[in-house]
Amino acid sequence: MPTEAYETLILGAGLAGCALAVHLARRSAGPTLLLDPRTLAGGATGRAAGIVTDQMWDRWDVAVTQETDREYERRGSRLGPGAYRRTGFLRWTHRAEFVPLIEQAAKRFSDWGVAARLLDASELRSRFPWGKFEEGVRGLYSPDAACVNPTELATDYLEEARREGARVELSRAVPPPHRESGAWQLAFHGEELRARRLVIAAGAWSKRVAAEVGFPLALAPYRTQAALLRPPQAPPASFPAAHDVDLDVYLRPEEAGRILVGDGTELKEVDPDRVEGGGTPEFLAHIGSALAERWPGWADSELNSAWSGVCDATPDRRPLIGPLDEEGSLFVLAGFNGFGVMRADGAARRLADLLVDGPGERASEALRTVRPDRFGPAPPAFEPRPGFTLEDGPSPRC
Repeated sequence: MPTEAYETLILGAGLAGCALAVHLARRSAGPTLLLDPRTLAGGATGRAAGIVTDQMWDRWDVAVTQETDREYERRGSRLGPGAYRRTGFLRWTHRAEFVPLIEQAAKRFSDWGVAARLLDASELRSRFPWGKFEEGVRGLYSPDAACVNPTELATDYLEEARREGARVELSRAVPPPHRESGAWQLAFHGEELRARRLVIAAGAWSKRVAAEVGFPLALAPYRTQAALLRPPQAPPASFPAAHDVDLDVYLRPEEAGRILVGDGTELKEVDPDRVEGGGTPEFLAHIGSALAERWPGWADSELNSAWSGVCDATPDRRPLIGPLDEEGSLFVLAGFNGFGVMRADGAARRLADLLVDGPGERASEALRTVRPDRFGPAPPAFEPRPGFTLEDGPSPRC
């Protein structure tokens, strides 16, 4: 059986895994092999809403999201308008107990240098003239947010990785690797593959992959849903992506006069291989009710398609990025809590720096708040808490 040797084996060809392959190539980090038993972007990437906006958790997250946004914009300028559009992002609430959270979020954004401003009912109506907003509502508008096509971006990363010499194998069964003689090894369709280090970037399947090599992860795969709708009257060519906190629905503009609407998140752990691909009747009823209440003119929208995806949650809503073993041969890049598209490039670059430079002060500090060992050797049991939030850090879902 022929043997092929690599410096890095990446398991998972979503946006994060493809971006990591590119950043390793840019750092001349040695031969890289990218494997995925599914198609390119066959997991959460291919079903993501593609909204890129600053969240409110900490400065690390803001820096990673902004860095990712800049890279997507650069790629989008070459790929075309469907790949990247700066739309802005708007969130709001009518509930008195949540209004202070909106105002606190605006203060945090200001402290972190993030462009954002508070809006009242009249200003919200000017942004969404076909929406229904009552007096007392409070909104927060982030003008620099964008909407992207995650699959198109993943394809672009993958093509660049291949041009830079990375080997990519998709849609072929991948057996569990094992550690032997100082290397990760696996038998792959008549070849013996060996790699000095292994990176698990398999999204909702990362928990299973890590368990197969003896490292439990604080991850919980969960189901989320979205639908593509065509309103009776085409919306304006450009309107901001948005999140209605009260109704627990987000939406974003799509091409050809359509809108993408979610959130069909189910707050329970699931088997990622047993999630059906379509939207449930409960989810479709939920978004229909939300549209009727907030956007009455869109209540009779035509359903073009609906789908399910599987994301991966962590106990504190922050990702897991960094080493799993003491030898520095096993790493993870997962646990994005439904926001992997927002963070993929910046997170992958930081992990690539660690892989190339080693655990020095700079590389270690760049990943300090997201180290996978922060939960200890026995990950706690927890329920997924995904979705957009008004609070920083670990918080109940609004």
